[in-house]
Amino acid sequence: MVQGELVWHAWGEERAGAPPVVLLHGGSGSWTHWVRNILPLVDQGRRVLAADLPGFGDSGSLPAGSDADAMVAPLATGLGQLASGQPVDLVGFSFGGLAAGLLLAEHPALARRLVLVGAPAMGVLPGRQFQLRAWRHLKTPQEQAEVHRHNLAVLMLHDADRIDGLALEIHVGNVGRDRLPRRRLAHTDILARRLPHVPCPVHAIYGAYDAIYGRYIDSLAPAFAAAAPDFRGLALIAGAGHWVQFEAPAAFNAALWRVLEN
Repeated sequence: MVQGELVWHAWGEERAGAPPVVLLHGGSGSWTHWVRNILPLVDQGRRVLAADLPGFGDSGSLPAGSDADAMVAPLATGLGQLASGQPVDLVGFSFGGLAAGLLLAEHPALARRLVLVGAPAMGVLPGRQFQLRAWRHLKTPQEQAEVHRHNLAVLMLHDADRIDGLALEIHVGNVGRDRLPRRRLAHTDILARRLPHVPCPVHAIYGAYDAIYGRYIDSLAPAFAAAAPDFRGLALIAGAGHWVQFEAPAAFNAALWRVLEN
């Protein structure tokens, strides 16, 4: 990994009239947060670009900064090169949604629409709604796996029975490569404060049981409507938690496609 290097993964072919769909993953993640969503988009004829954000996955560490605001400059440079000035359809999950909102507040011409998936920092919470367990100090893979399964159930997936081998493999592979441990902006209202500067249509797709919001999930739609000048609506996916696009891929993919074809 080279410091400052931003790694992109690409699928599908360019097609006239169909800009790339750009996917930004969540915190402690990588492009694999979208593993159940990429090929359905390609099958619909879309080119897909998924970043490993700086400090995560295969990308290098940030040369400066340690939070979502430090993603703006490298993402603006990368999209400017990959999309050749064409506005993209930008989809951000969790931390990636926060980064996407901050990006478009400074560089609105980069996207023709923004889709926020489980994004934090909307200013509707009195405090954190969940508590994760530490794992790096544990000595055996078995002990670590038990904590990883616990954390997936607490934060990422609503139905613990859906924590399968693939979910564990993705999660374990991603959290071990997280080089930004001191992220704090997700626990502020910065996304709500920056969305007024995003002029493009803003859509939201969340799991109905997103652990970030818990019982405050019904406060989201009014918060988005108040913050985003062109808010188009919030879709809540029944039975799904924070990692909605993995836990309920069929329902999520259908909801996303309705947005993209609107």
